[in-house]
Amino acid sequence: MEDNEIISMFMSRNENALRETQNKYGAYLYKIACNILGSGEDSAECVNDTYYKAWESIPPAVPSKLSTYLGALVRNISITLLRKRNAEMRAPSQYAMSLDELADCVSSSDTVEQHVDLGLLAGTISAYLRTVKQEARSIFMCRYYFGDSISEIAADFGYTESKIKSSLLRTRKGLKKYLEDQGFKV
Repeated sequence: MEDNEIISMFMSRNENALRETQNKYGAYLYKIACNILGSGEDSAECVNDTYYKAWESIPPAVPSKLSTYLGALVRNISITLLRKRNAEMRAPSQYAMSLDELADCVSSSDTVEQHVDLGLLAGTISAYLRTVKQEARSIFMCRYYFGDSISEIAADFGYTESKIKSSLLRTRKGLKKYLEDQGFKV
C-alpha cells in the first residue's frame, strides 16, 4: 500500500491505517529502536508507542514522507526510554529528587535561546549534509541517525569497515569545518 493511502486512512481515522503501517514499516521501526536500545522487548514497546503517537498526531500533522515521520517518532521514543532506563540505574541524590518534586511547579531550565540555537545547529548540519555526496550522506545518516553499526553499514553498502570508517571521519571533519565557518564553537 502506498504512503498517501495510509496517510489518508489516518486522516479519516480508519484503524486499518495502523495495520498497514505495521505491515509496511514494522521491521524498519523495530530496527531503529533496537539499534538505540539493544533490547527486543523494549524495542517492541517503542514501536507500539510509535503507532499510538502516529494515531494521535495524524491529523493534524500530514507527513510528507511517512517513513521519515515514523522513523523520527520511534527514534525520539527510544531515546527517551534509554535516558529513563539509564537514569533509573543511577541512585538519585536527595538534591535531584527534590528538583524532581519541584518540576511541576517550576518551568524548565531550557531557555528560548537554547531551543533557537539547537534549531539553528540542526538546520546547519542539514545544510552541510546536502553539500556532500549522496553516499557519504547516507552512510552518515545510517551511523548517527539510525544508529547502525559500522559492520551493518559496510554490509549494506558492500564496502569494508575501513572504508566506512574513513567516510565517516571525512564527513565529520568536513562538518566540523563547516560549523566553524558558520560561527558555531566546536
